[in-house]
Amino acid sequence: MSTTFSVTLPSGATWTPTFVAALNEEKCIGCGRCFKVCPRGVLELVGLTEDGERIHVDLDDDDDEDAEYEKKVMTIAHQELCIGCTACAKICPKKCYTHAPAAV
Repeated sequence: MSTTFSVTLPSGATWTPTFVAALNEEKCIGCGRCFKVCPRGVLELVGLTEDGERIHVDLDDDDDEDAEYEKKVMTIAHQELCIGCTACAKICPKKCYTHAPAAV
């Protein structure tokens, strides 16, 4: 039998964090808002070629006109670093994220 991970706050209230479980890349528009608010480096922006291959996107390159990808999407690169703050889901304009409590 598994139980979920919860935290007792200083007020005595119990909070159950929900951790990033999935990201719907079909809905993602690659705006990068979630990347900017994530305090832990969980996410990575990648380019998708027309064949669906993932390639590195240089975030410092302002001129990506010659890019080899069709569109940019966010991916979950380091799920293990998620702290359950849900900032990514709160800022996502397309509601791409799914979160779930951790089983312990």
